[in-house]
Amino acid sequence: MSVSAIEIRRVVAVTGLRFEARVAAGPGVTTIAGGGDPQGLIRALEREFARGAAAIISFGIAGGLSRYAAPGTLLVADTVVARASRWSADAAWAAALGSSLPGAVRGSAAGSDAVISEPAEKHALGKATGALAVDTESHIVAAFAAAHGVPFAVLRAIADPATRALARAARKGMRPDGTINQRAVFGSLLRTPGQIPLLLRNANDTRLALRALSRSRRLLGPGLGYPDLRQFLVDVP
Repeated sequence: MSVSAIEIRRVVAVTGLRFEARVAAGPGVTTIAGGGDPQGLIRALEREFARGAAAIISFGIAGGLSRYAAPGTLLVADTVVARASRWSADAAWAAALGSSLPGAVRGSAAGSDAVISEPAEKHALGKATGALAVDTESHIVAAFAAAHGVPFAVLRAIADPATRALARAARKGMRPDGTINQRAVFGSLLRTPGQIPLLLRNANDTRLALRALSRSRRLLGPGLGYPDLRQFLVDVP
C-alpha cells in the first residue's frame, strides 16, 4: 500500500480545541483546530483541499441542547443548522458512523459563531432549531463542503448538558488557535472564585465527552470511518 496515496486521500478533522485534534489524529486524518477563528479555519481548509484532501468531519465536544443528552452522549449529525441555513451531511458516512458507534444518536447539530453558555440560551436554540447539540465549527464545515462539493460529516460528544452553564473561566480560557490560556482561566477564578464548583463540573463533563470521543476514534480506524477512504485503502496495492 502506498503511504503517499493514503496521505492524498486523507480526511480533514476540524475541531475547536487542540486537545480535541489530538484525539482525532491518526492514519488518513489531518487535523485543524481553530473554532475561534472562522476565516483562518476556512483558509486552512482551502489549503488542505488544494493538497488533495477527500472529505471533512466536524469532530469534538459540543454543548447539549436537549435535556435527554447527557455528558458523553455521541451525536452523529444528519443535518447542520445555522441561522436560516440547513445542510445535509453525507448520508453514507453518517450511516457508517452510526453503525460503528454503539449508542450514538442521530439528529441535527447547530452551528454558532459564539459559544452558547447559558441554559436559557441553549433551550431557546434547541427549540428554534430542533438540534441536539451546538458547536462553533460544524456550520463552517458544512458551508465549506457545500461550496466546494465535498462530503462532510459531524461527530460530536456532549460536554456541558442543556441544563448546565459553562463557567466564565472556561470561556475566557479558549484562544482562537485552539489552545488554552491558563493565565486567563486563573485570572477569572481569582476575580470570581464562586464559579469554581461549576468549573469543576464542566471539567468532569469534558472528561466524559473526551472519553467517548477516544473510544469512537479507536472504533472508527483510518479516515474516521469515511467509507470511500476505506474502500480506497483496500483497493490500493
